[in-house]
Amino acid sequence: MAPLLEAVDIHKSFGSVAALVGVSLALKAGSVHAVLGENGAGKSTLMKTIAGVHAPTSGTLRFKGEAVAWRDAEAANEAGVSTIFQEFILLPNLSVAENLFLGREPRTRLGLVDRRAMIAESRLALERLGLALDPERLAGTLGVAEQQMVEIAKGVMRDADIFVFDEPTAALGDREAERLFALIRELQANGKGILYVSHRLPEIFALCDTVTVLKDGRYVDTFATEGATSDALVAAMVGRKLEQLYPPRSAHAADRQSDVVAFEGVKAPGLAGPVDFTVRSHEIVGLAGLEGHGQIEITRALFEGWRLDAGTIRFAGAPIRHDDAAGGIAAGIGLVPEDRKREGLYLSLGVDRNIAAGLLPGLSGARLAPQARAGVAEQIRRLRIRLRDPSQPIGDLSGGNQQKALLARWLLRDIRLLICEEPTRGVDIGAKAEIYALLRELADRGIPVLVTSRELPELIGLCDRLVILRDGATVGSMPAAEATEDKVMRAAIYGELG
Repeated sequence: MAPLLEAVDIHKSFGSVAALVGVSLALKAGSVHAVLGENGAGKSTLMKTIAGVHAPTSGTLRFKGEAVAWRDAEAANEAGVSTIFQEFILLPNLSVAENLFLGREPRTRLGLVDRRAMIAESRLALERLGLALDPERLAGTLGVAEQQMVEIAKGVMRDADIFVFDEPTAALGDREAERLFALIRELQANGKGILYVSHRLPEIFALCDTVTVLKDGRYVDTFATEGATSDALVAAMVGRKLEQLYPPRSAHAADRQSDVVAFEGVKAPGLAGPVDFTVRSHEIVGLAGLEGHGQIEITRALFEGWRLDAGTIRFAGAPIRHDDAAGGIAAGIGLVPEDRKREGLYLSLGVDRNIAAGLLPGLSGARLAPQARAGVAEQIRRLRIRLRDPSQPIGDLSGGNQQKALLARWLLRDIRLLICEEPTRGVDIGAKAEIYALLRELADRGIPVLVTSRELPELIGLCDRLVILRDGATVGSMPAAEATEDKVMRAAIYGELG
């Protein structure tokens, strides 16, 4: 059977910059086809070319066996290609139903918008997808996962043949991601073709049947996931094996450790407790367990100095005295939040001002002093942050470069502890390795790192020690070198270390 969609020898240049060089891909009906590669590999450019956002400089797109040259994204959408980008395009001041029917509203005999029919059809479509959403609700009040489902519903209502997903789980929790996967499997069962861009190998192996790897804008290889390994995919993407992503643990760290953080019988909002653990100098400690069992409450209680219901949090040998984030920073604690765009970055400001945030009295008007400018430049060089120039808006950078800029902010300060919530969320494999190396370097210098992550293999590979949580309380801790996913999950589920 002929492929549903073929990209044949696609080239795409922006001025003198070649973003795609001879890339080919074939998507079959009923297939979930992953597209992998580091940031800058050409994944987004290829998806936007398929979606009609970009016209190829040369090469051919074939849809259902016919060569096509869509004039824009709407033409591709009308033809049957539905794209769900990371940045959703719902209009916040319109209802869910109005967004679903935007540009093709049903009309009465008098030519007026038939709101009753629009709402009724929207409700039926949402129910078919198992979505308990009120079609009259304003899109601006929806959560991230709900917005994503509405974007998918738009494609389903248009009876799209192809769905393109760009990093769809980057901002989703585990339950929301499982719901998304169930919906994708349903689309697959109905003969739709799915293109799936993600950095998360476990979900690719669980969901996709085919993987195409790109590197530096060029086609590398296509694999059937059934016979592929993580090592093979990582090697194709970045030229290194999976185990080489994690830097070696320090063999002598235990000889020079002292307690920097101590939770002693802590109970607090969201922490049923008791929470008891320490973080020592020269080590990386991971908070492991099922999602939502107290990880973020622990990091914020420490960073923001929450009022406790019971117990004590000690930092550098003394009970913490700060009662807000500014106090935590002043005490020497740095935080890389899990939602960097909402909580960590000033997206419209330059990379330099984001790195220097906290050193400036007013970000928008203040000029960087020469010393601060030199410090920022050194961190950009040291962390290999890829940008046009330091004043480039940080919102233009890839996820990995944004994350490295957040880390650079704390390297400019004299911190005594770094907290990283989801340190590599939405970050490609190559940037992950660089971030892991940086965190290990900090620990080796005596600055401990406290980490949360939804990716258990990341915690096991990166950390020295894991603290296991269950229902807002600590179960115990174990050396990461002795941990397995099975051991950790059993402890998190049953509440005892085996």
